[in-house]
Order: sequence, then C-alpha cells, then structure tokens
Amino acid sequence: MSLNNAKKIFVKAKVRAKKEYVETVGACRFVVAVKEPPREGKANAAIARALAAYFKVPFSSVRLVSGAKGKEKVFAIPDRVT
Repeated sequence: MSLNNAKKIFVKAKVRAKKEYVETVGACRFVVAVKEPPREGKANAAIARALAAYFKVPFSSVRLVSGAKGKEKVFAIPDRVT
C-alpha cells in the first residue's frame, strides 16, 4: 500500500482496557481501546486489527506511520481496497 492512496488517521491509544472499542472523536481522530499491554508491539498490532475491522479493510493494509511508543499514533488506512 502506498501512502498516496491512503488516508491518515490520528489515534489516541488506550491499552490494558477492560472493554475494546473504536470511538470517533473527530473527522480523522479516533480513540481505540485494546486489552493488550504495550509490550513487544502487541498493543500496536491489536489497534491495527481493531482499525481494520472498523474500516472493513484487510489487517495487512493498515500501517502505523508514527507513534509506535506513545499514546498518540498515526495510522494509514487505504481509501479503497483493490
């Protein structure tokens, strides 16, 4: 996936949550809660899976652009899947 045909979304991550959810808080801003801890990329992968399910795109097409070690993250989601 090229970043040219992808939209960037801004995510506030909530890890070790009791309930998993994706919440829209703005046009391209989301809060994503996952149960996984922030270790060895487990939380980032869980967030990517949650976003893939939310946007109905393949998990492999969701890319973490920045924020791998922070709570504020930027992901690239394809505009359309071919």
